[in-house]
Amino acid sequence: MSLLTGLVRESLGPGPVPTTLVAHEGDAFLGTVSLIACDEESRPHYTPWVAALWVEPEHRRRGIGEALVERAAALGFSTGAGSLYLLTSRRRRAYYERLGWTIREENVPQDGMDILGRAEPG
Repeated sequence: MSLLTGLVRESLGPGPVPTTLVAHEGDAFLGTVSLIACDEESRPHYTPWVAALWVEPEHRRRGIGEALVERAAALGFSTGAGSLYLLTSRRRRAYYERLGWTIREENVPQDGMDILGRAEPG
């Protein structure tokens, strides 16, 4: 079994974690994001995580990334989690802050990488 096949099968498991969401228009792939149990092994107490956001360059600035993050967050909160987390580079941090994520830890696991969190609304 290839690594990719294993990851796809894992994402199709019975629970919401892990899950990969895909944005598309017809047959055109637009972007993806995942909801996973942990994205930083040194912080296993933070769970679940929104991870691996990607929007194809020609489809950026259309709100697709925001929609993917919001859908992944809603799915994460539906599991009963009171908080969600994500790991981002310093240069991308402002994007997530505009979406309501706040700094939990800076320079983790290395300089220039930050852990952000978001509490369940309400």
